[in-house]
Amino acid sequence: MTRATLLTITTPTGTPEAGDPGFVVSDFDAPQVRVTDLSVTRGDGVFETIAVIGGHPQALEPHLARLANSAALLDLPAPAVDVWREAVRAGVADFLTRNGDGDAELYAKLVYSRGIEGSGVPSGWLFVDVGEDFSQARLGIRVVTLDRGLRHDVAETSPWLLAGAKTLSYAINRAAQREAVRRGADDVLFVSSDGYALEGPTSNVVTLTDGVVRTPNTDQGILAGTTQAAVFEFFESRGLQTEFAPLTLDDVTAADALWLVSSVRQAAPVTHLDDREYPVDAALTAELNAYLLARTE
Repeated sequence: MTRATLLTITTPTGTPEAGDPGFVVSDFDAPQVRVTDLSVTRGDGVFETIAVIGGHPQALEPHLARLANSAALLDLPAPAVDVWREAVRAGVADFLTRNGDGDAELYAKLVYSRGIEGSGVPSGWLFVDVGEDFSQARLGIRVVTLDRGLRHDVAETSPWLLAGAKTLSYAINRAAQREAVRRGADDVLFVSSDGYALEGPTSNVVTLTDGVVRTPNTDQGILAGTTQAAVFEFFESRGLQTEFAPLTLDDVTAADALWLVSSVRQAAPVTHLDDREYPVDAALTAELNAYLLARTE
């Protein structure tokens, strides 16, 4: 029997009628999505993936805000944030009631689509399930740099390319990760065509150089990271300076330490970037991940 919980968002945008929560629990094993839904035929939609630790969806409000921002970039109607929020909580509660995995690392995936082609009515759903085991990745990963083929200022020069939106069109990101495996690595750091470090296919890069913690500016078409924000909080609480900055690949390569950070994997220290090896402060990284996993909001 499938363990996952699936909720169909019956009111993904707008306001549900009185007494209607705007979502229903659905059968995960039953067909749910029409083959003419634009999420299937065009990848025309947005999504968010939220870590659920100890029954708490982490950074729920930032994730919902990012869902709304991505929707706006795609000219989708504003999602009914209150409905989505309660649906996430209901999905987590249902999963825990049926499975009792209170200590498991779960995740909730939210999908908001333009809907059935020609209908003009958006569709949405979310599901809650057990996440991958990232214990080894949290000890260290090998990363390769790949050219994203776009300038670092593409979000300003060509907003129709949707840089910075978390869209369902993830074929390029998946292809990049397969290329990393072909090169004997675990993950990717995208680099702009004019030499600026950007982000990973599913992560933000964080550097530590001479006691200063940095991540690339989000105005370079980079998805604002919810976990990256918490990473900055961790380092600031320990007295380190944090900042957003335009980072060239040379800047990143010269760092004392690197991490790729994301919502479900949390913080993965980089042991190798291309041919360069980096020492990993295992104790610091363990403290960082303990901080991230302990979040209740």
